[in-house]
Amino acid sequence: MKSYRKELWFNVPARRALINITPQVEKCLKESGIKEGLILCNAMHITASVFINDDESGLHHDYDVWLEKLAPHEPVSQYRHNVGEDNADAHMKRQIMGREVVVAVTNGTMDFGPWEQIFYGEFDGRRRKRVLVKIFGE
Repeated sequence: MKSYRKELWFNVPARRALINITPQVEKCLKESGIKEGLILCNAMHITASVFINDDESGLHHDYDVWLEKLAPHEPVSQYRHNVGEDNADAHMKRQIMGREVVVAVTNGTMDFGPWEQIFYGEFDGRRRKRVLVKIFGE
């Protein structure tokens, strides 16, 4: 069995963003040479997420509104974690959206359902963060 590892780096200038990383993960799969196996993608920071869903702007807007209702950024004083910080909401948003995804690989391509894409969710941007891509298989 072979394995491949790569870190994808992001520096989002805004506090929050959803970024389609499917093309970068597909490039990793090609570089790996693996035809049958699994891909693990995970956010390496506790205020960011990796998830699978549709690349549709209305849905992305709805996520932003929904997440802000569930874990509003302000007032920052509402969170005990925010003593000296202001990102408690980002930790909670990450918990909701998830840390990682696993995608099966068949014949050198990712096994996706209709409309599925891989996204990096940033909830406390303005600094460099990374996503791990780990691919196992033959």
